[in-house]
Amino acid sequence: MPAILFVLTSASKTLTGAQTGWYLPEAAHPYYILAPHATVDFASPGGANPPIDEASLKAYESDAECKKFLADATVKDKLASAKKLAEVSAKDYDAVFYVGGHGPPIDLAVDPANIKLASEFYQAGKITSAVCHGPAGLVGATDADGKSIFAGKAVTGFSNNEEIEIGKVKDVPFLLEDKLISLGGKYEKADALWAPKVVVDGILITGQNPASAGPIGHTILKALKL
Repeated sequence: MPAILFVLTSASKTLTGAQTGWYLPEAAHPYYILAPHATVDFASPGGANPPIDEASLKAYESDAECKKFLADATVKDKLASAKKLAEVSAKDYDAVFYVGGHGPPIDLAVDPANIKLASEFYQAGKITSAVCHGPAGLVGATDADGKSIFAGKAVTGFSNNEEIEIGKVKDVPFLLEDKLISLGGKYEKADALWAPKVVVDGILITGQNPASAGPIGHTILKALKL
């Protein structure tokens, strides 16, 4: 059975001081698609019990998979025993998946242990995936030539217009769409705000927003040939 590492932010505050963390459906929806077919572990810069975005709890309180995820004893154990990224080896996994939320641009984008780990996954030819703000966790990752893993690659992530729509531009150190383009990424987005969009370019798999969390789970599953 393959093994997948879910990387979660440890940032609990945005640049404006607003509460943040990992975004519930972006973990829950892919988890229940992948967990029946693969071992899933959680890790974060700070290790155990990474903070959840409280706004996502409210927004998805009636979502069946999110409710199941919050009550799932196995999930609780995995979160409580989440390793620090510095303690994780890419050799132990077949794929990495970065969960979104406004935290990744704040901590994962600049965390040395994360940048090293993400680069190791990509350079080993392993599925390197992320959804919504999750690609911010990959902006420091490089290929074997030292170039950004986004250079010349088709990619997506949370759009500028979506960030503007929710009034969070000042909460993050950069707009993800702009950052991906600045790194040489061929940025793509859905025709409508909040519509699902998943982009695949070799081992790089990215999703645009919360609605893309389920679809990217299925895409990762297909890429693992399960």
